[in-house]
Amino acid sequence: MGLVYIDGVVKHGGKSARVRFLVDSGATYTVLTKSVWEFLGLEPKGEMEFVLADGTVIHRQISEALLELPGFGERHTPVVLGESEDENLLGIVTLEIFGLILDPFKRELRPIRAIMKRTQR
Repeated sequence: MGLVYIDGVVKHGGKSARVRFLVDSGATYTVLTKSVWEFLGLEPKGEMEFVLADGTVIHRQISEALLELPGFGERHTPVVLGESEDENLLGIVTLEIFGLILDPFKRELRPIRAIMKRTQR
């Protein structure tokens, strides 16, 4: 299938950083590398446990940031405060917040077709 990357701008506290994200539809949360979140001054709001593909369990701090994806606007999203060995990832929670899905055949993001049920009257 190949890897899909998208450029975005992460904002916090009057600062912004251009970031190249690997779109990872298997990742739950968006991850920022340590250099990015430290530059922005993000503060931890909690900690979560994560299981890597090989079964390794790791712990990371989490926070929130404003993310701009060109052509799709900007939204607040939870972010994992990555360590030096982590990569910038765009996870499924952020994609859902933007109303986007990864099209694996065209290797691009596109709007989801949202479904909503109405009550019978």
